Amino acid sequence: MLQSHVIDIDGLFVGAAVRLDRGYRFIATDMRLDDLDGSIWPTLADVQRLARRTLFGAKSHQAASARTAAHPAA
Repeated sequence: MLQSHVIDIDGLFVGAAVRLDRGYRFIATDMRLDDLDGSIWPTLADVQRLARRTLFGAKSHQAASARTAAHPAA
């Protein structure tokens, strides 16, 4: 039976990490992490760290896009 771990970022469920012989496969449930879906990482901590970094990067990008749309350059 496969062993899996919930990946949540500040209480938001973003996916699961499935234990493999060679590390952990990330299964994304949040579309902001689709680029990571299916990727394999050596440790569970690596999966959690990259999911957090990617999610917060996506939030920063969305906020910047919203600011640009609200205040376009003249």
